Amino acid sequence: MKMKNIKYILAAGLVSCGLTATLVSCSDVLDEQPRSQFDTSFFNTKTGIEGGLTSLYAHLRWFYGDGYYLNSCETGTDEYTYAESGNGLNFQSLDETGKGDITSTNCDAGRLWGTAFANINTASGIIENGAAAGIDASLLAEAHFFRAFDYFLLVQTFGGVPLDLGAGELKFNTSTVRTSVRNTVPEVYAAIFADLEKAVADLPDEPRLTGTATKNLARLYLSKAYLTYAWWLQNPNNIPTYPECSRDAGQANSYFQKAYDTAMQAINNPGPYELQPTFYDVNVATNDRNKEIMLYADHDENETYGNGGAGYGWGSGGAPENFAYWFETWNYTELRAIGQSGAEIDPVQREAVQALGRPWTRIAPVASAFIAGGVWEDAVKAIDSRYDATFTLRYHTNWKKGGGDKAEKNDYVIGANGMHVGPNEVIFSWVSEAEDANIIYNIPASGNGNGNLGLGEMKGRPDFVVGVNHISRKKFPINWKLGIYRTDNAGGLGSKVNGGSPRPFNIAKFSEFYLIGAEAAVKLNKNAEARTLVNVLRARAGKQSYLQNDDVKLEKTIDRSAEMVAATPQTITIDYILDERSREFWGEGYRWYDLVRTQKWAERAGTYKIAGRGYKDKDLETFTRNIPASHYLRPIPQGQLDGMEMSDEDKKNYQNPAYR
Repeated sequence: MKMKNIKYILAAGLVSCGLTATLVSCSDVLDEQPRSQFDTSFFNTKTGIEGGLTSLYAHLRWFYGDGYYLNSCETGTDEYTYAESGNGLNFQSLDETGKGDITSTNCDAGRLWGTAFANINTASGIIENGAAAGIDASLLAEAHFFRAFDYFLLVQTFGGVPLDLGAGELKFNTSTVRTSVRNTVPEVYAAIFADLEKAVADLPDEPRLTGTATKNLARLYLSKAYLTYAWWLQNPNNIPTYPECSRDAGQANSYFQKAYDTAMQAINNPGPYELQPTFYDVNVATNDRNKEIMLYADHDENETYGNGGAGYGWGSGGAPENFAYWFETWNYTELRAIGQSGAEIDPVQREAVQALGRPWTRIAPVASAFIAGGVWEDAVKAIDSRYDATFTLRYHTNWKKGGGDKAEKNDYVIGANGMHVGPNEVIFSWVSEAEDANIIYNIPASGNGNGNLGLGEMKGRPDFVVGVNHISRKKFPINWKLGIYRTDNAGGLGSKVNGGSPRPFNIAKFSEFYLIGAEAAVKLNKNAEARTLVNVLRARAGKQSYLQNDDVKLEKTIDRSAEMVAATPQTITIDYILDERSREFWGEGYRWYDLVRTQKWAERAGTYKIAGRGYKDKDLETFTRNIPASHYLRPIPQGQLDGMEMSDEDKKNYQNPAYR
């Protein structure tokens, strides 16, 4: 059957936002057209139901690809901290280092709240009215999936949340409701399990359109929900929950077993999904929407339908654009070089390619991860292809693509050691911690243009270098996986290099089944099974057919799979699973949820190292985070509290205790 991509229509988007209850307003449209009642006839027809289904997918773009939501998922973890330009409280408070308090007004996790509840209500409307409108059960199952999907995000982020939006629990609501009661975590999970089990039963094996929900996608979230709930029941570090309720740790193993069984069922019955041959193939933009990607917030280069926002020009810096990659990109355009003509030029200019894109310098990777003891320590870098296929480590010159007088007059620039660097050759590199001993720093600014940036030289190399043990808040490896890509650059830098990315933002990957299964196996004392599952991904990570940082396709695939498997410890622990999850999903928005689920946040992210905020800052400082147990839940957004017609005491009690 020929597949076609989903097209997101404005009308469906408005329905998704309009049919909400606990949220006071979810867009400018509601503010312009306030109503106390909504017309339910939209869901009485097949066309209306299908439009509602489309909106379920469109809503993903309101937080996946949003850089601020990514900030809430990464900053303050053992992957990221705030960068030099991350000056706002929403960046610094999340880092938990005393630069500000997390509040109901500055926490970017709140971006999830309104969008999720609007979508939940749309899903409920589809579920209640779809059968009467003649909608097949497989289509209704998509609504069950998304209702569970949103509730799963909400319960992980905020704790217990309301199942009743005004018309009864899990009922479609059509009137504005100004009161709300939060359900307990077990009650919310009961609803999640019921919806996902229904979705597994009724969804097709193959997607009805490219990117739509399938049986195995539902299994992914069901296995992950089982796993997360099992941890919550077990509660090994006595993390408080809210609303307060009892939890039976004796039930935990049954849910770990369900997580393991569901993950294995999916692995053994993959349907249309499969692992890509190399890690590079998973994330390279020319292979987007590949068979490993199970769900994504879609975008394309069509300005009208592929974005839903302001367009791909300068970009709005707001959802629904995909601008998350900006945040993890330092300002590489400040690299300098003396050209053949004797004039200083910018050897690496802003370009709409995956390795570069628009720099915003909002969040920076912690240097601790790249040095001895970190997930990217030198021993890992030597054999694990995921390092090369995660970061931009070498910066190729592109001044010729910029055109103009300097492009015409300069066939080379002066690099390190007075050596020539030509077009598309490497002008700057991050090198390993071990190699740092051979770097000469404090080179003069005159004659090369880069002394003021704190770069160094190594004997015999034309590229300037910095060791990864000097990663700072000002300069750091870019997350290549999220980078922009366009097909209309026409050999130039790209006319829309400053805008949002037209790439889909990946949300769910088939590879995660192996790590979910391995994590559950560890909790069930099935070490051999855990090691086998982990080694599937590690063996894949040993294969490399393309050197991303050198931009070179290999004639013969490098295969270090045996070395990778040999380096796997005999005993797999939760910490090792977390290491592997970081190497697989670095900087993609998984990390805060992973650390909160396993209750390892304070332990693994309690301290980190990074250099300062200036270009010449190179000495690592140690920062200590104060991560109280009460912060394992995020604050309910202030807009939700302000919009409710309840007593001040009830509003206070609605909020999670740490943020009252």
